[in-house]
Amino acid sequence: MPPTFKRAARVSDLIIKEVSQMILRGEVKDPRASLAFITGVKVSDNLSLASIFFSVMEDGVDKDEVLKGLQSAKGFIKTRLSKKLKMRKIPDLEFKFDIALETGYKVDEVLREIGADE
Repeated sequence: MPPTFKRAARVSDLIIKEVSQMILRGEVKDPRASLAFITGVKVSDNLSLASIFFSVMEDGVDKDEVLKGLQSAKGFIKTRLSKKLKMRKIPDLEFKFDIALETGYKVDEVLREIGADE
């Protein structure tokens, strides 16, 4: 039976909470990053990498600019996480756009069009 990595799940939960609060409180100074909301975090089993998934709050916002804002704040975010998380080594941070919400909206739109045609 393969081992379960509960610690990675706990670290993921803590990272999503802390990074979301940093953005909501305006602690991340880059205005591009303030348009992001964190949708999920996946931490590798060895706790060396945290993939942080985000989406944007408003239509018409360039997700690449938001990504650049988050990447520019990566050092600040990692430093703040090191103060909040009781870990010897904080995982490297990687930001990725979460396409799940966008895909869900498109599927919903198609289903509505099909329903309207009937």
